[in-house]
This record gives sequence, C-alpha cells and structure tokens, in this order.
Amino acid sequence: MHHPGPPRFCTVDESVELAPRRPDPDADFRWRLADAPSSSSVSLGDGPVVHLEPDVPGTYRAELSAPDGTHTQTVRAFPASTTQTVRFSVTEDDVVEGNPADVADAENCVVFGKFNDFTMGSHWATETAGEWVLEAELPPGAHEAIFAFDGEFDPYATDEVTIEGAGRPRIELDSRREGGELVVTADARAAPDGSDPDVEFHFDDRDSLGEATVDIDGDELRVATDSLPVLSRVHAVAVAEQHSIADTLEIRCGASGDLTISRPADAPEWADDATIYEIFVREFVGDIAETSFEEIERRVPYVESLGVDVVWFTPVVQSPTRHGYHITDLFDTATDLGTREEFRSLVDRFHEAGIRVVFDLVVNHTSRDHPHFQFHRAGVPEYADYYERVPAEADVTDVDWAGDDAPGLYFNWTRIPNVNYDSLSVRRWMLDVVEEWADEVDGFRCDVAWGVPHGFWKEVRERVKAHDSEFLLLDETVPHRDAAFRENEFDVHYDPDFYFALRDVGRGKEPATALFDALAESQRWGYPDRAVHMRYVENHDEDRYRDECGSEPLRAAVGATFTVPGAPMIYYGQERGVEDQRGTMRWHDGDSDLTEFHRRLVTVRDEHPALRAPGVDPVEWTVVDGDEGGVVAYERADGDETLAVVLNFAAEDATVTLDREVTGRDLLSETDVTADDGLRVADVVVTRVAE
Repeated sequence: MHHPGPPRFCTVDESVELAPRRPDPDADFRWRLADAPSSSSVSLGDGPVVHLEPDVPGTYRAELSAPDGTHTQTVRAFPASTTQTVRFSVTEDDVVEGNPADVADAENCVVFGKFNDFTMGSHWATETAGEWVLEAELPPGAHEAIFAFDGEFDPYATDEVTIEGAGRPRIELDSRREGGELVVTADARAAPDGSDPDVEFHFDDRDSLGEATVDIDGDELRVATDSLPVLSRVHAVAVAEQHSIADTLEIRCGASGDLTISRPADAPEWADDATIYEIFVREFVGDIAETSFEEIERRVPYVESLGVDVVWFTPVVQSPTRHGYHITDLFDTATDLGTREEFRSLVDRFHEAGIRVVFDLVVNHTSRDHPHFQFHRAGVPEYADYYERVPAEADVTDVDWAGDDAPGLYFNWTRIPNVNYDSLSVRRWMLDVVEEWADEVDGFRCDVAWGVPHGFWKEVRERVKAHDSEFLLLDETVPHRDAAFRENEFDVHYDPDFYFALRDVGRGKEPATALFDALAESQRWGYPDRAVHMRYVENHDEDRYRDECGSEPLRAAVGATFTVPGAPMIYYGQERGVEDQRGTMRWHDGDSDLTEFHRRLVTVRDEHPALRAPGVDPVEWTVVDGDEGGVVAYERADGDETLAVVLNFAAEDATVTLDREVTGRDLLSETDVTADDGLRVADVVVTRVAE
C-alpha cells in the first residue's frame, strides 16, 4: 500500500515531507492540495516527494494519486512558537579546539546548530574587532551555535543562549470498555513553565474510523464497539504554548467483538532497562590478532561474563575506513571482517549466550567512494537525483566539485555526502537495506537519525515491527535531542543532556546535583514518561571519560548511568581502562578492578528492580568530610524495596550522612561502609533504606 502513513503534526513554517510508502521509482505518483485553511496560499510541488510548509495554523489535506488508488494525508499545523532575536558571538577566547590565534587570520566563519539542521553554508557570522557575531530568530529553549572558521573545524568555537519559555507538553492515551463503548482517555500534562494544555484527537487516514462515528468531550473519546472496523488508530496531541508529540493507540476488533489495544510507539518491554555494550569492531580483538567475525565470536564468553543484554556493533559492511561509517556497499559485510555466513555465526553465538545484536544502520549518507555517488557526479542519468545538491555559494569546503553545485553534507563531512530522500530511487534503495539486515539482527542503531526525514523512519518502524514486534530501534539524535523521533519512530533515545552533565561534574565545572537538572530535561523536551533513554559516559564519537575528566570520577559517572532509569550503555574498553577514544582493547594489561566494578553494577541492577524503576527522588545529605560539590544522593524505589544511592565524583573519599536511616551495607562492594559519623563513600554506594 502506497499510503503515506499517519497524520503529521508541525508548526507554521515548519516543512513536512510527504512521500508514498513502498516507493516504486517507475510508478506515477502525483500530489495535490485537497484542503487548506482559507487564508493559506500554500501549494505543493509536482514530484513524487513533496514538502508542505504551512503558512497559517489549521488542517491541511494532501491527496496522493498512486497506482493503488488515491490516498489522503492530513497535516495539522499549530501556531509557530514565539521567537526572540538572539545574539551568538565568539572570540579567540572561546575556541574549543585548534589554535585560537588562527581566528584572527580567518577569512570567513560559518555558523550552524540544530536551528539550521547542522548545515554549513546557510548562516554566516560577521566580524568586528575580533568578535564574530550571528543574530537569529529562535524559539524558547537552550540553543548552541558552532562557529567554524574557513570551512574547517580547526579551530572552532561555540556559544550558547537560553531563551526562557515553556517546554513541550506531554500526552498519554489510555482506554477502557464501558458496556458497549470503548472509552479513550488522554492524560495531558503541562510543560515545565507551561500552562495546562488542551487535547486534540486525530484519526488515521488509512482507517474508516473518524469524527462521524465518535463522541469527543474534552480529554475523552467514546465510540460504540460494534461500529469499530477491524483496525483503527487514534492519535492525540496536547496543545498549549507548544504542541506535544502525538500518542497513539492501535485498536484491533476481532470477529467476536473482542478488542486488542496496543501502543505502537512504545519500546519492547525487554528494552526498557536493557544494558547495552557497544563494540568498536576493528579494535575489539586486540593488538596482535587481526579482527574478524570469527575472532570476535571467540570472545563472546567475555561479553557474556559482563551480564549485558545487547551488543551494538559499529558498522560491519564494506568501508575503506576502520570506523566503518564511510560505506561503499550497504548490502554485504566488509571483506576484512568476514563473510555473511561468518557474521550469522557470530550473531547465533551471541544468541546462545542470551545476548541480542544491534546493527549500525547508516542511511543518511554513503562514502564519497560509493559507486552511486561516483555515477551521480559523473552525470550518469539514472543517478542524477541520488544525492543532495546545494548551491555552490553554500559550499564551504576546499573541494573542487567541478560544477555549479555541490553535494549536501553536514558539518565538514566532505567524504560522506547526504543521499537525497526526495528521490523514490533512494527511498527504495534504503528500504531494501533495511529489509536486507532486519532478518539478520535484533535491532538497528540508526546513525545520524536526525538527518533522515521523519516520514521515512515511520515507514521503517511499521515495516520492522510487522516482521518482529521485539525489534529495537535506537536513534542517534545528538548533540541536541528531539522528542519528535519518539512519535512512532524510535524505541530508545540517546541522552546527551545526561552525558554532558556527567562530563561537567567530572571536570568540576558543575556540582553533582546537576544530574537532577539533566534528568528533568527529558520532560522539557517533551518526551513522555514511557520513553526509554540510553545513558552513557562515552562512545565512539566522544573522548574517553577518563581522558577528559580523569580516572577518579569515572566510577561515579558509570554508577550514575546504572542507578537512574533508562538503558545504560558500556562502550567497549570503558571497563578495561582503554584511554584512547577508539583505542585497542586492553586484554592483557586491562584494569581488572574496573572490569569487576562494571560486572557488579550490572549484577546489582539486575538483582534489584528498584534501580530499574521510574523516578529519581533526591534525598537530603550532608558531607561531613570531603568535597561537597562532588557528592549527590537519591532514592530509588519499586514498592517492595527502597535503595539509597550516593555518588562521589571527587578524588578523595567522602563521609556522608543522609536524612534517613540506611543499613550501611553497600550492595556493590558487599561490605559495611558505615563510619562513626555517616557513610564512607569512595565512588558509588548503593544501600537499603531501613524499614
């Protein structure tokens, strides 16, 4: 079915891409705007993939003429957020990396961030007396601007501006049967600093259920069960200063009138608190043996001994790079790693150990050496629309592209041009990649997920979940989060707020209590309570925590990821003391104590459901001896047990008293840490609150 999918929600002036599903590049697809607010002057393009950019609030309906009929796509546009003119500025004193003196000699400076989708070439700073300035109109929230000089990241500088205002409200749907009716209720929750929201119910254009067959009263919808079709979907949005992401209920009606209600946006239950282990493939085996699937398979017992639930491999497909993200063949394993059969054997071995396998899916870009890109640049007609093109004046690289246009790319990634999702051929290509690997593994970690259109991810989700409802989708939406990727798209989400807070605490820039603020940011971004966040201290894109913050606070930082809600992630070598970002695994000379510390964290978290329960409750504490700013304490409870967690990020031990009675026995070290005047905390203490 070519229907473009569920209703879409946006703000005025926000572009929404509309595309047929199951795209056939040889078929004829045509869009027309069937309905729009009376004061709108919006029109649609004439391609098979179009971009609707509402100019006034209201409901827009676009019709897609496809080989299997005519389909309607509803787009609800809300008023744009109130914006404010902000001023970003940097000098050589703000340089993050590179030689500050080079700023004075720079000829130009390009500025990018989430506000322009990290696209270089659209916003340029002006310079006066050594200060580079950019003004922009932005909505409430925290905004970071990256200033890159002369098209490079050496040097670069950053500035941050926070605009006060309400975050996004949140909404959660529930249902019950009352006699012959199904009652759907919406729990709409105000955003931090926001007003109480209203509720809007919406229906799926693929279903026959609609406003004519339901009764809506505020936050409640009622429908007679005997009028329900076999399949129907109800969507709801909370609306205040901003609009929430939509929540969805899927209703299936059996022949005998029995109803099955599901939540298609929710993560598989197993993923709610799974421990993830990221393997940077080509550095995992060691410094003598050559990495291969066979050699990794021989090391499965080690990963099993850690007690993790999931392994995530960095890319295993063909690439000329050691990291694997510059891909030249999306459909086959890398020749230096082994055959497809050997990869299957590796996956099977992990399954025997009770460990799921996540594949790194890279569909935002390819290598510049991919044949498709070479054909594209060389003028082969069939590949003319395979990659993004930008005007030559927006090109900030030193690459001579030999033409009047340049490839679209993010940051200064000149070797990995963006593919063009306005092309049905590209959408078909990338959906084929999804289908190629979905049968082989248990989930995808989706690289640069923020660069790929939402409509594509919604189609991917429905495809893989129809194949396997337990399949995992993990997004990379960094450096800034976006709750929209939770709306029927991804199961687990990167949490850069918690990551950056751990770094700031470890460097002594912020007190340890900053962790509470970081956790609260999920609500401000508009993530529902059901959302699952991946907590981590490092990954293949970031410097090692011990390299940036020192070895002393590392254990406290790791302890934090294992004692707050979410899915903790261990980056290979983190537990062995690997110092380089993508360094070789330290097998013969690794830190055995640190490894055992990670094992104990996994074990204690598995054995105590309170550490996996929702909610973190700060407790009152007093630092009798030690660095007060380096200590934080909180409770974790599940109804059967209450635990107190105390973290100490400082180099020296701390003596800490709590405002409640605890047993004093540390579940991690399995020792009594009670001192005469409190608890003795070296790094992490987890102890029971006395009944």
